[in-house]
Amino acid sequence: MKLPVRRAHQLEPRAEGQRWLIEQLWADQAVGIVGGAPKSCKSFCALDLAVSVACGAPCLGRFQPAQQGRVLLFAGEDPPELVRERLVGITRAAGRQLDQLDVFVITVPKLRLDVDDDRARLSNTIEAMKPKLLVLDPFVRLHSGDENVVAEVAPLLDFLRNLQRRFGCSVLLVHHARKNTAGLRGGQALRGSSELFAWTDSSLSLRRKGDVLLLGAEHRSAPGLDDMPVELCSEGDALALRVVEPKAVVDPPLAAGPVLTDRILGALRDSPQPMTPRQLRDVCRVRMARVYEALAELAKSGAVARSGAAYRAALPASQLPLPIPYRQTPVAVAGSAHSEETP
Repeated sequence: MKLPVRRAHQLEPRAEGQRWLIEQLWADQAVGIVGGAPKSCKSFCALDLAVSVACGAPCLGRFQPAQQGRVLLFAGEDPPELVRERLVGITRAAGRQLDQLDVFVITVPKLRLDVDDDRARLSNTIEAMKPKLLVLDPFVRLHSGDENVVAEVAPLLDFLRNLQRRFGCSVLLVHHARKNTAGLRGGQALRGSSELFAWTDSSLSLRRKGDVLLLGAEHRSAPGLDDMPVELCSEGDALALRVVEPKAVVDPPLAAGPVLTDRILGALRDSPQPMTPRQLRDVCRVRMARVYEALAELAKSGAVARSGAAYRAALPASQLPLPIPYRQTPVAVAGSAHSEETP
């Protein structure tokens, strides 16, 4: 019997609307990996993708989902109560409620892709639930083989690829990066066999450069994204990973210490409503960490008070400082004129 063939021009074209699951971040029906070193927010990133697909909110506060649908999740390292807590925070940060999300969590304590019975049960579950996205976190808990041996890794990846093709869903693996990744970027830094990166259609990598957490994206059939700063942001009890806007990356040189606290008090004085830390960050043009430090100092002294997820001035208006204007001051740098903002 011959293999079926078709002339190239007769192949079905891919519709433009089906190119992405989440624009610029994850391709439609892609298999891929969210990778990074320990404590680099890999699970938070994967859960943010899951919430975005399930409810249509922008992923990481920036990337629009092109499609929306059910999500199936297995968290092999985190207890169910922690998974729920993280999902609650992410959904609240997105302005949604968890009970409105079409997210389902596989609750078995162990799932192995190298065990025939577990593979069959996973296949049957996907067939019944028809998820748009399957999240498996982390890869190391899904098998008992050697990640450095192609012959042991390839069958697991082939099985996941088959799930993607059979059921038309995206598959996201959370995986660790190598310990020594100097000179390596993105998927090249993934731990184990190079087969893992070769398998991916979309790959997100998280790495730290000093105190800054960076996220990059690589795709098989689309341009990637250069490293961009991201951070865990807290508003009330909502904790979510967000892209840091460019204006928040570089602080004004002297907007620190008592100057920053005065600027925050001045902003609260002029605002008719309590202000969130994010709003204060935009007004003062400093990093969120600096805002939280200043707010903690002001709250300790009784100068500000919490109002839900926002803050208000607690001192009488006569005791609050006037807003501090910014002016341009010339500064000599390497023999040339340069200006910086100073209060």
